[in-house]
Amino acid sequence: MTSILRGDFVRYEVSLDLPAVRKFAKQWRLAFATIYSYRAITMSAKKTRKFPRKCPSYTSISIPDRAWRARSDHPGSFFHIDQSQLTKLVKDKDLGHLREFGGVGKVASTLETDVLARIRGDPDDVSRRQDAFGVNSYKKPPAKGFFHFVFEAFKDLTIMILLVCAGLSLGFGIKENGVKEGWYDGGSIFVAVFLVIAVSAVNNYRENRQFEKLSRVSGNILIDVIRMGRRQRVSMFEVVVGDVICLKIGDQVPADGLFSNGHSLRVDESSMTGESDHVEVNGDENPFLFSGTKVADGYAQMLVTSVGMNTTWGEMMSTISRDNSEQTPLQARLNKLTSSIGKVGLAVAFLVLVVLLIRYFTGNTQDENGNREYVAGQTTGDDIMNSVVGIIAAAVTIVVVAIPEGLPLAVTLTLAYSMKRMMADQAMVRKLSACETMGSATTICTDKTGTLTMNQMKVTKFWVGQDSLAEKAYSSASKYVLDLIQDGVALNTTGSVYRPSSGSEYEFSGSPTEKAILSWAVSQLTMDMEEIKKGCEVIRVEAFNSQKKRSGVLTKKSVDDTFHVHRKGAAEMVLAMCSSFYDGSGIEKDLDGDERMRFEQIIQGMAASSLRCIAFAHKQVSEEAIKEREDGKKIQEDSLTLLGLVGIKDPCRPGVKSAVQACQDAGVNIKMITGDNIFTAKAIAAECGILRPGDDAFNGAVVEGAEFRNYTPEERLRRVEKIQVMARSSPFDKLLMVQCLKQKGHVVAVTGDGTNDAPALKEADIGLSMGIQGTEVAKESSDIVILDDNFTSVVTVLRWGRCVYNNIQKFIQFQLTVNVAALVINFVAAVSSGDVPLTAVQLLWVNLIMDTLGALALATERPTRELMEKPPVGRTKPLITNIMWRNLVAQATYQMAVLLTLQFKGESIFGVDEAVKRTLIFNAFVLCQVFNEFNARKLEKKNVFEGVHKNKLFLGIIFATVVLQVVMVEFLKRFANTERLSWGQWGACVGIAAMAWPIGWVVKCIPVPDTPILSYLGLKSRKLWRKIVRGEQ
Repeated sequence: MTSILRGDFVRYEVSLDLPAVRKFAKQWRLAFATIYSYRAITMSAKKTRKFPRKCPSYTSISIPDRAWRARSDHPGSFFHIDQSQLTKLVKDKDLGHLREFGGVGKVASTLETDVLARIRGDPDDVSRRQDAFGVNSYKKPPAKGFFHFVFEAFKDLTIMILLVCAGLSLGFGIKENGVKEGWYDGGSIFVAVFLVIAVSAVNNYRENRQFEKLSRVSGNILIDVIRMGRRQRVSMFEVVVGDVICLKIGDQVPADGLFSNGHSLRVDESSMTGESDHVEVNGDENPFLFSGTKVADGYAQMLVTSVGMNTTWGEMMSTISRDNSEQTPLQARLNKLTSSIGKVGLAVAFLVLVVLLIRYFTGNTQDENGNREYVAGQTTGDDIMNSVVGIIAAAVTIVVVAIPEGLPLAVTLTLAYSMKRMMADQAMVRKLSACETMGSATTICTDKTGTLTMNQMKVTKFWVGQDSLAEKAYSSASKYVLDLIQDGVALNTTGSVYRPSSGSEYEFSGSPTEKAILSWAVSQLTMDMEEIKKGCEVIRVEAFNSQKKRSGVLTKKSVDDTFHVHRKGAAEMVLAMCSSFYDGSGIEKDLDGDERMRFEQIIQGMAASSLRCIAFAHKQVSEEAIKEREDGKKIQEDSLTLLGLVGIKDPCRPGVKSAVQACQDAGVNIKMITGDNIFTAKAIAAECGILRPGDDAFNGAVVEGAEFRNYTPEERLRRVEKIQVMARSSPFDKLLMVQCLKQKGHVVAVTGDGTNDAPALKEADIGLSMGIQGTEVAKESSDIVILDDNFTSVVTVLRWGRCVYNNIQKFIQFQLTVNVAALVINFVAAVSSGDVPLTAVQLLWVNLIMDTLGALALATERPTRELMEKPPVGRTKPLITNIMWRNLVAQATYQMAVLLTLQFKGESIFGVDEAVKRTLIFNAFVLCQVFNEFNARKLEKKNVFEGVHKNKLFLGIIFATVVLQVVMVEFLKRFANTERLSWGQWGACVGIAAMAWPIGWVVKCIPVPDTPILSYLGLKSRKLWRKIVRGEQ
């Protein structure tokens, strides 16, 4: 007897001669039971993880201890192969090493992947594989924490200057008045600055978290896998080593693995290698597949060997984080506007600084007791420094108020809010700029299938020869022809049929068209897909794609070793490949001109009933004919025999007609671009309201892709705006249309779901991919993913795009009103009286209301009905419209007039002292902004309260602002430099502020010209320049 300890396994092996085993069989069984029970008890108690000590009283036989292995520190040991071997096998593309190992089949058996059922896929199995080989997710750089954004806020130049001023003010104040009284001025500036920093950091942190969340959602791709013999969809993150993944055109490979079976598979490895040429993958020469690459053609099943960080793609992705600092076009425009206003603010602040310093050093300023603040030779250095610091703080605070820092914040908030709401409305934004660009869209080019229709397909018509067969009358057709159709359906498909048990329902997978045909063949033709596949060997496959609009398969029957070609695809395409047809009796007839015309009429009749027409064709070929064909890979495309036609119904989505009408009312033109034939396209377009009565090919509203393609460039540009429907189009035709529309000045949105739609999606101003039917290539090329593939969701995106633009315009009007009023009031008061009526702390509080709370209140307004009653906003239209200038100037003028009156005559009007007058000015100014915030909700409508009860956040912010203002005035006397006001004085402030509402109503009655005001100024300046130039000449 010998005892052996092998490699990764806890087992003991013994060599025994068979007679001895038979003789003592009962004793051996007893020993087996004793040993197994003993080890199970010791292992479950976890007393030790060491090997049991061998005793001379017994000899162990081979018992793999699975429980120990599952808990072992070497989890991969259970699978007889470790992760490093698997990774090296694929990464090095070492075909020789793979063959030495025993090929893909040996790797599969080592990973306990069954040939037919694949892996079990239950939670325990998945967990065991994840423990052994890791999970399919990538390590990412740590997300930015809250204090990162606090630190970023500190970097702002004006904040840094204010902090320096606050520090100096605090120091001099304490030195002059002691700690108890001297900390107020500097301390209050510190508190106000920290409050601004905290609010800014919180907003930026929340925005970053929102983007991280969206990033996780967009990365959660659904993958087709086979588990327990059943094809099912799981999250990419749930894929484990040993899984068998089904790949088709447009899919992203989610893990590293080996080609198991499939046909015509070509992979785009440009993301890994940078090479644009597609790589052929097969079982003989190159079975290696890599995570992150994309399927360009064909289909296959892949055995997963590495996931997550063990893949090459995982190593790359771990160093990459999604950049959410993308600047949208609107943000760029606002940054320019902010910069321009900031320059004006700096100029005003500098003038105020110079005036105040001159007045101070010339002895024209007085302290609170009426004494001159500066007397040459008498005023101490500390007093001079304290006064100068106060003057600098006032000037810097004017800059803070003048620079509209809230504009970029408003864009960020409204985009983040709209992205969150759009996600709930079935639209996932991948690029921020698409939110705002969609508001300017003038044309939407949409697909038909799944977007305008429900993508719930069902075969409703069946023709054999020229005979239409009712559902219950299929027995009247030739059995031979029906059998050939079954062969064509079962073998020429990328779909599958699964039935858990004999009494259960069938489950179909594949594209909607494939599922409809498979379901029909199983239920109506009683097709047994497994039996048909067992009796045939697939030699070659030509996968379906949107350009060829057909697929083909070459098979060999095992019964008689005959070769057969099966074709399936768009009816007129397949008909063109046929030279004969079978009639209902199974007799083959020539397809002459008259017969061909009859079939064309049948196809047109079905198409006019909104049916998608699919044809089946067949031909038996000789082995010699196969060998003679060029390159040996092409499947026969001519002299086929037509087997039959099916008509598939795909009903229009409910609500799509009203959605199309809403777009047309909003000045957005809808164009349908489809691969279906012209009759189906016209029927669906008329049903959806895209085509109006009288629109047809004669007036240029309907065109086929080939015809459009063959136009001259000039002719295309001339006709493109009239086209409403393009049928039998290729992805290249869609790209051509987008380019033509953009040349004509349109802002174009395009929907797409296929790999070949990627160029058009990238070329368009807004690319909209489909979340259900869309390939990963299409999604990556798009700006927004429509999660439910519904055209109604496209209209929702359009509405939100307009809402984003409109909300930002509201905030600009609100903010600029405050900017203009605050600047003018401080400047006039400083120049005339040498005093700034609003202190640094008060101006910082106004800045907080204006920048942060105002942005939050106005940026979260939801879309309204009237947004879809206006024409689209053009690319070149000014951000600040004439309507906004009218509203802004009226409110700012009123505020300046009232507050300057209070500055110069407030003491006599109210009979109060200087301190109370300053508080009245501050209180009236803040309340004016609160009331004006309501005006800003509606740029044109007079009723500014419409729908306000629905925006709880807006009402909450208004309430919070008023409460905080009361606290500032009544309870924070030393902090805010205010005095308590009487009820009468509060009433006066509210009355002054409330006048903003009637003024806003009256102003909106004043008509404004359509031509932008600034263009008039530009025109006059150009004329003046011409006069000067001519005068010099």
